Amino acid sequence: MSVSLVRIDDRMIHGLITTRWAKEVPCDGIIAVNDKAHNNAILKEAYKSAAEGQGKKCFVWTMDHFNKVKDKVLASKTRYFLITKNPLDMKKILVDWDFVPSDVKEVVVGPGNDRPGAIKLGDNQSFTKEEGAAFEAMAEKGYKIHFALLPDKQIGYWDKCKSKFGY
Repeated sequence: MSVSLVRIDDRMIHGLITTRWAKEVPCDGIIAVNDKAHNNAILKEAYKSAAEGQGKKCFVWTMDHFNKVKDKVLASKTRYFLITKNPLDMKKILVDWDFVPSDVKEVVVGPGNDRPGAIKLGDNQSFTKEEGAAFEAMAEKGYKIHFALLPDKQIGYWDKCKSKFGY
């Protein structure tokens, strides 16, 4: 198993990822995919420190780099959390690039900041129409979209929320 959790989280790597989620789902390392984070040395170091402080390997890659090494990720014996900052990047990975993360068929959606034009689904979980279209594309590809800040703090699945986005 090379990918044990697929997550969208606008904070990417933080204490709840490295402690709570890692206790619920097997994890040896974290792959965070985001161009801006990769190119920001301070942010990149903060993410790596959060993960490595809990004994986890951590990589912060650009979208392009992930696309180049995705087959190596799948072939790895290491169990990784795959995290993107937003639904659009995860849709590109799972749908457009047809990356199939082992036996994982669920995308866990964490925080999404309140923004103008965003539809609020729950506390700290707001998404735009464009992000809703990305969720729908992933669902059509066979993924269950699960809105959960924590394993025990969740608002449910895309099927319950998609009408708010016109689906």
